[in-house]
Amino acid sequence: MPTFAAKRFERAVMNQPQRTAPVSVILGAIGAIRSAIVPALAIAFSGIGGNDRIWVALGVGVAAAAIGTLVSYIGWRRLTYTIGEADIRVESGVMSRTARSVPFERIQDVSIEAKPLPRLFGLVAAKFETGAGGGDDLTLQFLSAAEGGRLRQLVRERRDDEAALSAGHAQPQGATLADDAGDLLYTMSPRRLLTFGLFEFSLAVFAVLGGLLQYADNVSSIDVWNVKLWRGWLEEQGSVVASLGPYVQAAAALAGLIALLIVGVATGLVRTVLRDWGFTLTRSARGFRRQRGLLTRTDVVMPAHRVQGLVIGTGVVRYRFGWHGLSFVSLAQDAGSASHEVAPFAKMTDIAPIAAAAGFALPNARLRWHRASKRHRNDRVFRDATIFLVLTAAAAILAPPGLFLIPLGAALLSVGVNIYAWSFRRHAIDGTQVYASHGFLSPTQLIATRLKLHSVEIMQNPLARLRGYATVHLGLAGGQFTMHGVMLDDARALRAAVIETIAGTDYSQLDHAPDPADNDQALSAAQSGLSSNFLAT
Repeated sequence: MPTFAAKRFERAVMNQPQRTAPVSVILGAIGAIRSAIVPALAIAFSGIGGNDRIWVALGVGVAAAAIGTLVSYIGWRRLTYTIGEADIRVESGVMSRTARSVPFERIQDVSIEAKPLPRLFGLVAAKFETGAGGGDDLTLQFLSAAEGGRLRQLVRERRDDEAALSAGHAQPQGATLADDAGDLLYTMSPRRLLTFGLFEFSLAVFAVLGGLLQYADNVSSIDVWNVKLWRGWLEEQGSVVASLGPYVQAAAALAGLIALLIVGVATGLVRTVLRDWGFTLTRSARGFRRQRGLLTRTDVVMPAHRVQGLVIGTGVVRYRFGWHGLSFVSLAQDAGSASHEVAPFAKMTDIAPIAAAAGFALPNARLRWHRASKRHRNDRVFRDATIFLVLTAAAAILAPPGLFLIPLGAALLSVGVNIYAWSFRRHAIDGTQVYASHGFLSPTQLIATRLKLHSVEIMQNPLARLRGYATVHLGLAGGQFTMHGVMLDDARALRAAVIETIAGTDYSQLDHAPDPADNDQALSAAQSGLSSNFLAT
């Protein structure tokens, strides 16, 4: 039941236009000052203004900061949000007014994000997940941490009330939660986090350095984009290296590779710690709650019945050590991705209970996997090998002697890679779920519940029609599930089985998260729709 403080907050904000925290103006002013620094430095180190360029730069910086602060204040005054009986409404805009209304029943949940600077002022951003993804989600910046938490709880209660009314039954007593406390499913200790960071090799630091070079022309007399300058420097260094002898050259090259490796590992480690520090995943009656982040702290709740599928991925190196990552395919997006990371660095023994809590079962020894058709494999082998053989013939005619061996070796390698990868390209279906697996260096598994599939598409290009196989696309609300190289008869049988399950499902009940026992009965009933033709293949 709602607490007294929650009821008082509800009475205070219901149908009354509210503004975000006044401290938001300060954040806007800081952002304006930060944006003014680069132009001011460019003027200070250039010839603009002559001997008085320092004062000109200072004046430009002060003016830009003042204008930015004024715009931030006016924008804050003109932005209001209103909690209505059935929706949340946000009005914004200085010259042109924009009013947006989002019904509570369309809101999946409210996630809380606290970036470093707002956290210093005790502020958070509240994001209303609608399932549309991208810029279609509604975000309020910035609220106090307490107000953000109360607003999230109020919207959740209103959403649950709307869902209960649309389903034709009352909200059960005690169903609304004052918090998201629940069972801890997964946590990332500092030791595991550091191990994870060692596998997250990244050279993003060089991209940052490349971006800084864009401003180097303005703050120095060196023309960094002068090709002749860099060519002369490389020739000078090359002559120095050439005089050192082959052994020193080899040692220098090895030292350069080691330095590059150290920079990549260190960058990946820092990025991982900043992103996943304090990572926890809990399961409550409301859903899965994920918290993570050192500087930017995020708090996201994913309703369990909104989880559309599972993606179990890994990396080329970490796969050899038994490490995997688990993501939920959901209606909402996760930092630009269609999937929510819920266990980014885990063993399969860690992943199994999380999958079970979401209503999914991992593949077991009794599951009958089906590889992609050999015709599909042979066609890919022929296609890739032909491309390299054409290059081989061209190199043998036009290139210096011996160079034709490079594309010839690539042709042989492509044949081996395609044959080896074929053994990892598999799919399966049982009475409740569909499965797909692909990738041989870093295998990826996809699992989806037949009850939550929205469509089945069989696609054939001209060659596939001639050879009798197809690509099957299974539609999910949060993405797409693809099976390659399925024989046409099997694809049609799979489609018939899935469509029968979809047609026999009452989605108005499914979306309201029925009791697990009832769901098990529905899944058992759906098993009768499985095509015996497909399983017998």
